[in-house]
Amino acid sequence: AVAAAQAQTAAPECFAVVRINGKQWKVVEGDSVVVDKIKHHWPGETLTFTDVLLCGRKDGSTMIGSPFVDGASVEVVIEQKTKGPKIFVFKKRRRKNSRRFRGFRAEVSSIRIMKLNLP
Repeated sequence: AVAAAQAQTAAPECFAVVRINGKQWKVVEGDSVVVDKIKHHWPGETLTFTDVLLCGRKDGSTMIGSPFVDGASVEVVIEQKTKGPKIFVFKKRRRKNSRRFRGFRAEVSSIRIMKLNLP
């Protein structure tokens, strides 16, 4: 039982830094990441991102792109689209009886990293 638990918590073989919607994410296979809304794609769809900025392996070898690593890609599946946490904005002007209270929830997509295709 201990060996099985250690095998599950073992360090991943490789990782990648990928650009998704203008932001950089460090990912490994099997990760679930919440990113800004991915437009024109729906839950269940599989996407391939080729904007891989950096790849690393367990043995310590690292490939840095300029700006992207040639031949590297990340396959993801969209799990769900939802809204993020509520952010409250409160503005007040003192002594003027002027207040404004607003709420905002950003649209987000939850994705799962299925496969890292590294050169």
